[in-house]
Order: sequence, then C-alpha cells, then structure tokens
Amino acid sequence: MTVNVASTQLPIIAGLSHWRSESRHLQFNRPPISEPIVCGLTAAFDAVFVFAAGVAAAQISDVPASAYLVCAVAMLGALLSATFWYRGESYKFSHLAAAKASIGMVLKGLAAMIAFQVALTLAIVGIDHADLLWPTEWLALAAVVLCIERAIIKRMLAGWAASGRLSERVAIVGATRLAKQLLVHLEKSRGTLERVRIVGIFDDWSSTPILESKFDALTVGSLDNLIELIRQDRVDSVIVAVPLSKEHRIAEVVERLRHTPVDVRLCPDHVGLRLGKFSVSNMGENVLLKVMDRPLCHWRRVAKDVEDRVLGGLILLMIAPIMLVIAALIKLDSPGPVLFRQKRLGYNNQLIEVLKFRTMYQNMCDANAEKLTERNDPRVTRLGAFLRRTSLDELPQFINVVRGDMSIVGPRPHALSAKAGNVIYQEAVEAYDARHRMKPGITGWAQVNGWRGETQTVEQLVRRVEHDLFYVDNWSIALDLRIIVRTILCGFTGKSAY
Repeated sequence: MTVNVASTQLPIIAGLSHWRSESRHLQFNRPPISEPIVCGLTAAFDAVFVFAAGVAAAQISDVPASAYLVCAVAMLGALLSATFWYRGESYKFSHLAAAKASIGMVLKGLAAMIAFQVALTLAIVGIDHADLLWPTEWLALAAVVLCIERAIIKRMLAGWAASGRLSERVAIVGATRLAKQLLVHLEKSRGTLERVRIVGIFDDWSSTPILESKFDALTVGSLDNLIELIRQDRVDSVIVAVPLSKEHRIAEVVERLRHTPVDVRLCPDHVGLRLGKFSVSNMGENVLLKVMDRPLCHWRRVAKDVEDRVLGGLILLMIAPIMLVIAALIKLDSPGPVLFRQKRLGYNNQLIEVLKFRTMYQNMCDANAEKLTERNDPRVTRLGAFLRRTSLDELPQFINVVRGDMSIVGPRPHALSAKAGNVIYQEAVEAYDARHRMKPGITGWAQVNGWRGETQTVEQLVRRVEHDLFYVDNWSIALDLRIIVRTILCGFTGKSAY
C-alpha cells in the first residue's frame, strides 16, 4: 500500500501485499458507514414491519377484537421479536451480510414470537375458542416482508463493502515490531466485509525498515503527514503501536493528536497487559486500549445533525421577518452590502464562510479581524453597535447551520487573524485547535457564561477555550437545550460585547 503525502516520507514497516493492491481502489476520503446506525435502523424497521404485519393479518382474518387490542397484541409481538433478534446478536454486519444465517434468524424469531402468542391465547381462552388463523397469517406475512428486507440489506452491504464504505480507516503510529505483530493479527482476523483498512504507518523516530519476506514495502510518513490526512477527513482511528515503556513517545503522539477528531487507541504489549484499569475496544480479534474518542460519532452525530437541521430550519423561518427588517435598516443606515462574509476556522480546522449582518462601514470592514473591535470603535455604525450588543448581527448564521457549516450550539468560530492581546489565538493557547473537534456554533457554553467579545489578554482566551473544551468533552442534547434556553432568556452575558 502506498499513501501519497506531500513531504519527505520514510520507508518503514511493511504492509500486507493485498492491502497494498486493494488500496488503489479505495476512496479514503469517504467516511465509513456506521454499523450502530445501520443496525439500529434495521432493528427499528424490523419492529415496525412485525407490528404492521400483525395489524394487516388481523384485518385479513377479520379478528373479532377491538382495534386497541389488536394494536396491543401486535406491539407485544414486535417487542418479543426484536428482543429475540437482539439477544441472538443478529444485528451485526457479519450476520446481516450472511443471507442464510440472517433469514434463518428472522424465521426463528418470528416462530418463537408466534408460539408465545399462541400459547398465551390458549392459556386465556382455551383451545375450543382459539382462532389460529390470525397468527398463521401474521407469521407468513411478516416472514415475506422481513426476508425481502434482509435481501435488500445484504445487497446494500455488499455494495458498501465493494466500495470500501464498511471499512474503518486506520492509521498506525510507530515503525515497531509491535506494529508488525498488529498487522499480522489484523490480517488473520479480517472478515469477509473487510472491516479494517490500513491507511499507513507513521513514525518520527525510526528510519530502519522492519521487513520480512511475506511483507511488501510500504511507503508512509511522519506524524505531520498523518495529521494532514486527518485534516482531509481520511482517517477514522489511530492505533499507537509504541511499547508502553516508551511513554515519552506515546505522550508526544497523544499530545499531537488531541486536537484532531479521531479515535486514538493504544495497542497493548506485554507491559500494557499487566497495567491496571483501562477502557478497551475490540478491532477484529485484537484488544486495544482506549485513549480518546471522537466527540460525536454514530447516533450522537445523527442526533446533533437532526437537532441542527430541524431546529435550525424552524428558527430560520421564525426569524426571517426580523432579518428582513434588519436588512432594510442596514441599507438605510449606511451604504454597502447587508451581509458581511468572513473566513473562519470550522470543524477539523477547515475554512468556512461565516455570515453576519454588516455592522461596520463598508470601507472599514476588517475581513481578517486584524484588529478586534473595542468600545466606541469608530468603524462600527450606529445600527451596528446595537446589533453587536444584542447579538442580532449573528442571526444570518442560521443559514450556516441549515447548510451544515455550523451548529446552533458549539464553540464560536474565530477569524483567522484574531488575537488575544497581540498573540494569534492558535499561538496563545496550546489546546486551541481541540475546539475544532466539533462544528462551531452560533452560541456556546463559553458565551452563556460571559466569555465573549474582546480578548485583551491571553487569560481571557484561556478561560474561553476551557469552557469550549468542557462542552466538547461533555456534549449532550440536554446540554445543548440548556445553552439554547439560557441564550434566549439571558442573551450573551459578556460585558465586552461591542
């Protein structure tokens, strides 16, 4: 496998031959399909289909029961079936991809559910009054629908597997014998769905290849090259395959990666296995130590996106009349465009164009924020001063939210040349880039706690970043709603907003 990187590369530990040959056909820039999301949706559809099949079968059989009773029995059947399939671990890619096993599990679950329902009916009304037509038709109808569903899912999984979308994109740090052993174990444990794709091996310390006849040469690079790939959204997980006795190297790697949105795992060696309490994860048959997780992945990422798109769209519709009035007032107040567009750092340090109402005179606008606004700033218009104090100039950013550049709640995006005192933000606070592990927001934990506006000192920026990192590490829907409510009730409480 060869990973193209921009700077000088190191020839180090070899990769497996077919990994190299397959890598030419992979699209590393496409994020992998989330197994928890696909399997969770499959479970939800299963329950809905079983319920719908039960209600439809009752209508076909003309069951002499109220609609409420039919729905209750159908709901019970859906819950029983879903429980059976969940306990049987049928909601895994490996099981869903095996058509015979998947359909077999479906039929077993339906049969167990129908058997329980029949037994319950016989116990209640007796064999003389039991009508078995409904459960029979229910079983047949649900089996047909779910078998078709499983066939569709298998086809989708096969397509995703062929395009590499089911594979986690993994980079290994460390040109060590431990890395070579990890590659061997990953090769032995690879499944038919190719769940792991090795992006490359990255090392700043070794330039000596560790080769054996069964390995092909693998050209990789440095930690800078790895971070470049992460910034291009081409890496999901990083495995640090450095002996735990080299703690200074591990600390250096973790420190470099803590500002990036990837999962970081330690590969345990004979020393690591004797250490105390650690959180672990599995990759194939390999046990890895958890160091760091992405703030948002799988259902958490879906929940955040739904919150932003749905709630952001509703808010944008509600505030549209206010925005039209503000736009008209801006045109009357001073010549120039209504909107001010500014490049800022967004998710994963990517540049985004943030929209605001223009609050400065057109010939004095500072697109790069070379100079932060101050009290009684002569560049700010009369209307602009009011918009800044009330944060109404931020309303166009709901357009950014709807188009996916920003979130309603998150760390505020800053201009490229913004400074704390006379020091650029990225240079003033070492952990500054860690804010960008999530999308920037219109409001945030720092803002509702008073940390907004001018940053005259590095200490002010440090406190703001501390609040942002608290939000990133402790995100939840409840915390977002709390911040939104505080923003509506109290606004941004900073005294330095002007």
